[in-house]
Amino acid sequence: MPRYGLYRAAFEALAMPGVTATIRRFSAARGLIFTLHRVLPDAPAAFSPNSILQIRPDFLEAVIVRARKAGFDIVDLDEAVRRVAAQEAKPFIVLTFDDGYRDNLVHALPILRRHAAPFTLYIPTGLVDGVGLVWWQALEDIIAANEVVVFQMPEGPHYGDAATIEQKNATFADVYERYRKMPEPAREASIRSLAQRYGLDLEAHCRDLIMDWSELKAFADEPLCTIGAHTVYHYELSKLPQDQMRAEIGQSANVLEAQFGSRPRHLSFPIGGGAAAGPREFAAARELGFATAVTTRPGGLYVDHAAHLHALPRVSLNGLFQQRRFIDVFLTAEIFTLMRRGRRLDVD
Repeated sequence: MPRYGLYRAAFEALAMPGVTATIRRFSAARGLIFTLHRVLPDAPAAFSPNSILQIRPDFLEAVIVRARKAGFDIVDLDEAVRRVAAQEAKPFIVLTFDDGYRDNLVHALPILRRHAAPFTLYIPTGLVDGVGLVWWQALEDIIAANEVVVFQMPEGPHYGDAATIEQKNATFADVYERYRKMPEPAREASIRSLAQRYGLDLEAHCRDLIMDWSELKAFADEPLCTIGAHTVYHYELSKLPQDQMRAEIGQSANVLEAQFGSRPRHLSFPIGGGAAAGPREFAAARELGFATAVTTRPGGLYVDHAAHLHALPRVSLNGLFQQRRFIDVFLTAEIFTLMRRGRRLDVD
């Protein structure tokens, strides 16, 4: 992974003593929002391309402890909005978890409670009901279990070698990229065909990974937790017609309100990069009444974001950089803004 090598070299250089402290001293960033997905204690398998989405419980705890020691408050999204617009405020971080993985309940919640750390949990309601597709994990699991995988693509069968770890990684990268470029109906049809061919029960697969409503009730009742919307089916909203895109957002809020008694005020765009959500989706989030909406475009939060609360950047706290020496790099928002050539706003 050449790109990973570049990031690794940059993280190593930035982790040298004094570098991040100097950058933060001259930064105008008010804070940053972290994106998290899974929290698991076990080391990932040799073939585990989605392990980028998971961190260990001890690393989550180390981030919380180090952030506070470095002078950061851990706040909820409403307080973050207030501080972005404030004349003076302490630096802060926000912890956000996407998708509602069951391991959040088992491994993350006890740590968050122990440290009284506020957080937001973004829920895709269709996945909770077991009718959505955790397609990225299904793709990994099918490739892991087979030596050759046949994919039914719109143009016809596509064969992927998977006898070795290297072949599995290459096949996953190739097909994942193809799926990301497909319209949602075509991707869903291909995944369902793939699962049927290789005997994977997609509903059971989803229910195994994602919490059910009774489990989510523990989060809804937790004072530290803010429940946010993450659409219904976790579709890339930019691929959908206007009416369907708005329905994905609005219906998810309706379901969460029916389940927990209050309407979510915060939204996370699925996938969340520039190809998955843009100005049309940002406007829809605002028009549908959300106080904020978050992307996965990297960067810190600045006073400029007070006028763009429905296109907030986040920094991925991910499984590739779980060394404690990198925590101060993650906490230095300006570094991730510089990844965008120094542009504070990324709202196009």
